[in-house]
Amino acid sequence: MSDSLVVCEVDPELREKLRRFRFRKETDNAAIIMKVDKDRQMVVLEEEFQNISPEELKMELPERQPRFVVYSYKYVHEDGRMSYPLCFIFSSPVGCKPEQQMMYAGSKNRLVQTAELTKVFEIRTTDDLTEAWLQEKLSFFR
Repeated sequence: MSDSLVVCEVDPELREKLRRFRFRKETDNAAIIMKVDKDRQMVVLEEEFQNISPEELKMELPERQPRFVVYSYKYVHEDGRMSYPLCFIFSSPVGCKPEQQMMYAGSKNRLVQTAELTKVFEIRTTDDLTEAWLQEKLSFFR
């Protein structure tokens, strides 16, 4: 049923990039920022970053346009263990055009399935994207 809500397909090149990103060996924070190409009705790569903190990532996101982010984050647990969760962040700022909101919202589930991600978060303002916010969200996934 959710397939009928899909507005945009995932670009085949982006699909491959997400697959490679999922199995990357590096241990630094990294991000893939994606946007909807309205003309092609497709989710495409916008930019890719290595060694980027949540605060730096926040500065790369537009304040008035939605974006999808897949973020590989070096997470240090309370007991000292380290993990590298892949997080899907849907940046859907208040005040963007309803048409854009709908295209992104309708494409989100397909993209999450394509990237095979389970840690899915949404922010309504780019200011929400901080280290503390991300650690709080990830603390639910012990």
